[in-house]
Amino acid sequence: MASKDTFRRFSRLFSGCACGRHRSHAEHDMAAARPAQDDAARYAGAVETAVVQALFPQAAHRRAFLKAIGGTGIAAALAPFLPLGAVTDAFAQGTGAIEKKDLKIGFIPITCATPIIMAHPLGFYSKHGLNVEVVKTAGWAVVRDKTINKEYDAAHMLSPMPIAISMGLGSNPIPFSVPAIENINGQAITLAMKHKDKRNPKDWKGFKLAIPFDYSMHNYLLRYYLAEHGVDPDADVQLRSVPPPEMVANLRADNIDGFLAPDNICQRAVYDGVGFIHILSKEIWDGHPCCSFTASQEFVTANPNTYAALLRAIIDASAYAQKPENRKGIAEAIAPANYLNAPPVVLEQVLTGTYADGLGNIKKDPDRVSFEPFPYESFAVWILTQMKRWGQVKGEVDYQGIAKKVFLATEAQKVMKEMGLNPPAATSKSFSVMGKPFDPAKPEEYVASFAIKRA
Repeated sequence: MASKDTFRRFSRLFSGCACGRHRSHAEHDMAAARPAQDDAARYAGAVETAVVQALFPQAAHRRAFLKAIGGTGIAAALAPFLPLGAVTDAFAQGTGAIEKKDLKIGFIPITCATPIIMAHPLGFYSKHGLNVEVVKTAGWAVVRDKTINKEYDAAHMLSPMPIAISMGLGSNPIPFSVPAIENINGQAITLAMKHKDKRNPKDWKGFKLAIPFDYSMHNYLLRYYLAEHGVDPDADVQLRSVPPPEMVANLRADNIDGFLAPDNICQRAVYDGVGFIHILSKEIWDGHPCCSFTASQEFVTANPNTYAALLRAIIDASAYAQKPENRKGIAEAIAPANYLNAPPVVLEQVLTGTYADGLGNIKKDPDRVSFEPFPYESFAVWILTQMKRWGQVKGEVDYQGIAKKVFLATEAQKVMKEMGLNPPAATSKSFSVMGKPFDPAKPEEYVASFAIKRA
């Protein structure tokens, strides 16, 4: 058995980068860019080299050892003393053995799910030791029910959904977690072409407007936008829940006048010539969360190493997706029928931020959608204020307590640091929505400040 000093020397050889797996930051970056199928060989070779250097610090002794074993592999020669296979697995997978490698993750076919979807064809799940099936799903209620019923191990959900599930809104209360946000911004208000001269929301009274789900940022942002223009979203317009894949067809059939939806749905309406983009959601709140990567607390507790590997895969994919130079390739990867079933040019317009607005203009906004995974607790607090504002929750609300239990900002900080990323130092932040400041420490005052509300 190797000594403790040997293991310490062995560990120090991997201290050159923040994730602890490479000898330098440059090697870390190069490793992240290589195809996922090279990972096993790369880890095995690195481990063998490190162990030989740790066991034989002097070059002359290393040469003598290698000469002595001849054609025998290093792993085979050392197997009686140190099981290199187990060591390699530990470095490749993280803190411990993965309890469950075969997983199912449900998603709705929208660009908000980009990290979850692209992690499949681009190999991020396999890179972290997982065999994941991503399952295209018809609607949010189905995603919720299949995740609760354990048909899905984890899921792509609208960021308010895990809060609602944990509180028992629309279902029995079941603790759920948000360890990562899937996308920032990435929505837009789209109207039918016949309304191109009605750019003032005050002219929208009587409109039928679609949202993806009651517990969605889309619902809360549209309500906020309407109310700030003096339009009561419950009295002056009709809001209808429509699954995103059905929105363009409903717009074409004149069943709705418009929608606030994920950007690929909005861009598809432009591509099909049936709608135009009124405003991007970032014009309401620049930096707002949209969708999330979500798992039940039961899954997390029962499979901590699986969960850790899954979270690393999602954060890894998010970091890759955040780089502008990768966006066109991602659009190609997630365009096929088993993923988004969309023309690549539609997805490119969303992901690159250079897009047609449907009114003859080409616009450029590189921050149209971002993939910043940090789940600020203040995001959850804001969502709770809107649930309270519109009567989805009543009475006293434990804003901070619920936010901390569901949005796992502290855990995200830890994992991101381990991966060599730079997470925010604080778990909450202040921000503004349509110019109105939000202080997460004063949620009740915020709710009370609105002229139009149900609370």
